[in-house]
Amino acid sequence: MQKIRCGWADADPLLTIYHDQEWGVPIHNDRQLFEMLNLEGAQAGLSWLTILKKRDNYRAAFDNFDAAKIASYDETKRAELLADAGIIRNKLKVNAFIENAKAFLQVAAEFGSFDTYVWQFVDNTPKIGDAGRAEANAVSKIMSKDLKKRGFRFIGPTTMLAFMQAVGMVNDHELACYRFNELADKL
Repeated sequence: MQKIRCGWADADPLLTIYHDQEWGVPIHNDRQLFEMLNLEGAQAGLSWLTILKKRDNYRAAFDNFDAAKIASYDETKRAELLADAGIIRNKLKVNAFIENAKAFLQVAAEFGSFDTYVWQFVDNTPKIGDAGRAEANAVSKIMSKDLKKRGFRFIGPTTMLAFMQAVGMVNDHELACYRFNELADKL
């Protein structure tokens, strides 16, 4: 029997794998949260499939999203990144990764972890279904504003909602999708 998925997940095999294995699964690992925050920002103006196809290149180019290493990048490294055809060579986005690393380290130091900071916006509990989506829309605006105040870039409300969906802060799978119940049952 074929599984029913969210409509977007069947558009490409890579999207199907991402949907089935990652999207909406709660993440509490700082490195993974940092990666997703930056990849969602890199997606601005592009498709998520474009970013997924380049994710391994991003991991290689950005030291597997080690924030401490990225925060220390100099102009030589910035130039190297802007010449890397394996990633989106947008100067603003590359610079955002570096500035986000600095802000990320400050937040992690202040709160004990980025996980503690970011999950406080949903009271450490994923939001579920239509009501959860409405709440997540409101929270994404608050979170975006707070992140911006702390020095993060490419973190507008739409990007933050996508981040929240990706890291499981909101279970935004379609109600008919098999993953909706799988993830809701784990809460």
